Amino acid sequence: MLQDLSFPGPPIKRIEEAWKLDKLSMKMKKMKLINVALLWWVAISIAMPSAYGSVDQSPKAVEKWFKELRHGKEKLTKLHFYLHDTVTAKNPTTVQVAQANITSKSPTLFGETVVLDDPLTVGPEPSSKIIGHAQGIYSSVSQEGYSQIMILNLIFNYGKFNGSTLSLLGSNPIFNEYREMPILGGTGAFRLARGIATEKSYAVNVTTKNAIAEHHVLVLHY
Repeated sequence: MLQDLSFPGPPIKRIEEAWKLDKLSMKMKKMKLINVALLWWVAISIAMPSAYGSVDQSPKAVEKWFKELRHGKEKLTKLHFYLHDTVTAKNPTTVQVAQANITSKSPTLFGETVVLDDPLTVGPEPSSKIIGHAQGIYSSVSQEGYSQIMILNLIFNYGKFNGSTLSLLGSNPIFNEYREMPILGGTGAFRLARGIATEKSYAVNVTTKNAIAEHHVLVLHY
């Protein structure tokens, strides 16, 4: 008969010792995996610049870009896309976060404040290719007509403008056929951008309040 010499003592004692050793071994393996993951993350961080999409946005790259700006030429870019504003759905992209005491009694919803993360698509269909998102805030700011103040970042995640953004701030009187909003700046490929975004309602469901808006954007940038 073979005698187990690994853990001398009573059987229960041997089982406890084996369990403790196994637990220690698993803990050491877990720590080893964590260390490997940390080393991998550090190596990747050092090897790769802080870039989003196709434009390097690290501080050194931005400084270099400004130094070379005097040699750059301003250009005009035209963009066309559709914004899908979904209020009523399982996963809404637009959510009310605040309102005033009088908002519910106001015919213009004065004081209502909403945050949004609306997809931007190539075509008006919900299944159309997503090229980015409009993220920001809008509030109803008129007591005489339905008008919103829009604070938006257009974040592009496809094509040559992948990782670049445009910042908008302006009035949006939604019952006008066309609404102009100024572009105040941008990042990535749109650094120092300026221009105009023209919005037009493409489809509106008055019951669900879901809407699709067409956007034509003209932007000057370097």
